[in-house]
Amino acid sequence: MGTILTYDVASAKTGEQEVELNLGDKVLYKTLKDTVVMYQSNRRQGDAHTKVRSELAGHKKKPWKQKKTGRARAGDRRSPLWVGGATVFGPRNQRNWYYSFPRRQRLVALRSALFGKLADKEIIQAQGLSFSEPSSKLARKVLADNSLSGSVLVITAVRDTNLWKSFRNFPRVDVRTADEVNALDLLAHKWVILQEGALDRVVARVNPGQES
Repeated sequence: MGTILTYDVASAKTGEQEVELNLGDKVLYKTLKDTVVMYQSNRRQGDAHTKVRSELAGHKKKPWKQKKTGRARAGDRRSPLWVGGATVFGPRNQRNWYYSFPRRQRLVALRSALFGKLADKEIIQAQGLSFSEPSSKLARKVLADNSLSGSVLVITAVRDTNLWKSFRNFPRVDVRTADEVNALDLLAHKWVILQEGALDRVVARVNPGQES
């Protein structure tokens, strides 16, 4: 049992609604943390790359003779001790950061994240959230009517191009479908706006055979 906020797009009225959901009885913080770290790790591009001596351009000539100059011995200008020289033990772009947890664990994390949002009353069920054409004006009205501060995640029941185009230019607002949303998406946003039918599809994912 839980309470979600409601919003009617046509009348701009807000309220609350009791829902019966089987999402467990507590937030599984360890599972959430491990799963979120996995998603973040899989997003790493590994662009940082430093050059070793063999990758630097330039000659390998000895800058001065070994003895009788009064200066320290030097082999070439690629030495890590020199400005513009090579880097020792620097980051390389050869590492693959990707790894994966079992699908069941990922769904348990999603269920736990949804339970946390429900407990904090940060879920809004939007009635009539469907645009006949892309409209940033209507999208702005939805955000303004609910007085949302912070990041917002809009979850659609199915892929909705008009909604995606309407919300995509707003800062800190993202759109996901119920079939692709994950625990990181929920935790990375303060508010969650659900299109009609989206909650049922998410619950069906985390609890097969049980819907709200």
